[in-house]
Amino acid sequence: MSEPSETAAEQGEASEEQVEAAGGQTGTEPEPPEQDKPRAGSSPRGRHRRPLEDSETTVIIGVEDVLAGASEVPKGPPRRHTHADRPSPWSRRRDRVIAAVIAVVALVTGTIVWAGSESRATISETASPAPALPVTPPAVPAQLSELWQAESDAAPVPIAAGNAVVTANGGELDGRDPLTGQVRWRYARDLRLCTAAEAWSRAVAVYRKGGVNNESACSDVIGLDPSTGHRMAQRTGSAQLGTRLVTDGTYVTAFGPTFLDTWRDDLVETDQYGKVPVLVNPDKQPRVGCTYGSIAAASSRVGVIERCPGDPGDRITVFRAAPKDADQPQVSFSAILPGHDARMVAMSGDYVAVAMPDQRELVLYGADGMQVATYPLDLPASDLAHDPAGGVPATSSTASNVYWFTGSRLMAFSRDTLTPLWTLTSALGPGIVFDHQLVVPIQGGLAVLNEQNGATIRTIGVDRHGYAGPVRLTAAGPVLVEQRGSTLAALR
Repeated sequence: MSEPSETAAEQGEASEEQVEAAGGQTGTEPEPPEQDKPRAGSSPRGRHRRPLEDSETTVIIGVEDVLAGASEVPKGPPRRHTHADRPSPWSRRRDRVIAAVIAVVALVTGTIVWAGSESRATISETASPAPALPVTPPAVPAQLSELWQAESDAAPVPIAAGNAVVTANGGELDGRDPLTGQVRWRYARDLRLCTAAEAWSRAVAVYRKGGVNNESACSDVIGLDPSTGHRMAQRTGSAQLGTRLVTDGTYVTAFGPTFLDTWRDDLVETDQYGKVPVLVNPDKQPRVGCTYGSIAAASSRVGVIERCPGDPGDRITVFRAAPKDADQPQVSFSAILPGHDARMVAMSGDYVAVAMPDQRELVLYGADGMQVATYPLDLPASDLAHDPAGGVPATSSTASNVYWFTGSRLMAFSRDTLTPLWTLTSALGPGIVFDHQLVVPIQGGLAVLNEQNGATIRTIGVDRHGYAGPVRLTAAGPVLVEQRGSTLAALR
């Protein structure tokens, strides 16, 4: 019977002893000790094997002796390779050229990206918060003098919020001191402004930029702090060319001839109505082949005059500004009007007022789309001959009334029910509350009126330097601001 094989550990120890014994010797290798010779029936690696039968042939697999044939074993510890022994992978000239080319390409690419980026094409010069304005007087002064003028062709209604007045011209928004007109902050792009307005106590601007299929559109929307010029929000929208903005104080809707786009105060889109530029889910819109005449908004609802193929007359549709399903409008009601060329007048609470030129009537609708009342309209035919500029009627509101400038006259309505109250001839625009009184632009100046009955308290002459067109008003503390076409003027 064969003897038990040695363990691997024992063999390892024997091997180490052999190496130590051989170190520093030359010549013929000594005979290995008897115990280190492989025994029959045992594995060279020390694992147990069954004994060989007589009929079996022993096959010995040669094991290389690492010391065999070595004429001399070097003294001392083995030599270790260092990094200095290996050539650098970047030491060759070709490698250095490749690295240089990569660096140049990265630099050129970065420069091109920066040159074409919005940051490169944007100038944003902000300011510290504007100083407080003087206290407003208890009544409108007997005289007003012009303080300054500036161009503002992109804002149909003057923008004033906080302690600043904002002008919008070309591709630039400027925050100005209301008393001096001095520019305190600037925001400029290499794009043209489509329009700008005041909403959420901010300056909201829409820039012209490529939309779907790189077609021109008003697709870049930004909101700025009017006091400092700091950017409050910025989004990509889908407004159409020629757009104007209408707000109910909570939402802003951009009007277009076939599409309406609504945003909340962080400029996140809450609703799309009409011919959606990028249609993801079909059959969500109630009508897509219609064109739009005019728009109004109130109480988180939007009203629009639609002209659709096959309808016997124009249509008034009212929908929620923020529907339950973001990609499907939530229509409150849609009703066929008794004629064509209808004009949206105003919305307030649950009521909608629509002017019908052919019938020369003002028609009121309730929340359910049913007619509430009709009133005769004594207006020149030219006042209702076309849709309002940009689709947005010239209106304003105070705590008690809603005011509509027809084009030649000012009509006052009760804010609660939109019932007509009184009419002022010779007006140039809707009125606002300034220094605690209603002020209306008229030919040659301003009229201070009694809100309840429209009686004139007094008039104030204003030199508009030959301008006789429509005038829109706003106020910044004790400063009255007039928008005269593309020119903004400050009065005090």
